Amino acid sequence: MQTTPSDFDRVEGVLAAADEPLTAREILAALEADDDETSFESPHQLATVLGRRAKTGGVTVIAQQPYRYTIDDD
Repeated sequence: MQTTPSDFDRVEGVLAAADEPLTAREILAALEADDDETSFESPHQLATVLGRRAKTGGVTVIAQQPYRYTIDDD
């Protein structure tokens, strides 16, 4: 799946506003609650994008069940 910078900006906004790490399902629910239009079709798809982003920095994956995600502090 190809995401645009604005797609990921919205994910970063959800993570930045969160008081604690979130699951992909929680992030997707927040995106859908904010705006019915999201390019992410499933929590799995979102988790894949977050995992890829974690490899290059910007996102931390907390490997527990279920995986949780936070935004890296710059």
